[in-house]
Amino acid sequence: MITVHYHVMHTTPTTLKMMHPNMPPAKFLSSMRSFVAVSLLGLLFLGSGGCVYRIPIQQGNFLDTKDIEQVTPGMTQSQVRYLLGTPMIADPFTKDRWDYMYYLKTNKMTSAVQRHFVVYFDQGKVSRVEKIDLANK
Repeated sequence: MITVHYHVMHTTPTTLKMMHPNMPPAKFLSSMRSFVAVSLLGLLFLGSGGCVYRIPIQQGNFLDTKDIEQVTPGMTQSQVRYLLGTPMIADPFTKDRWDYMYYLKTNKMTSAVQRHFVVYFDQGKVSRVEKIDLANK
């Protein structure tokens, strides 16, 4: 807590009367204390405005490059699921395609990190993989 001490040195009722002639000295000091307190409180709020915490936004599966490079043709669906996790998008109409997406945005980053990796299966085994570059879209 901030404690403010007011000291009026060498102030006489005549001096206070000269500062504000239509107000009694006690009331003038009281209003001056209120003004200073409100001003300090306002500065405190202005100074704390930059201290707002913004939650980082993370969605999808984190795709580590070394894990993506380990996915090779011939792997089974269970091996891919063990390595990369459950796919973000598993289309019920196209069971031979799994989409892994990742998005991360924090308040200190100028742009979001986005990754999109697609695994295609043929008869339950990886037939090909595709890395989609989201930076150019």
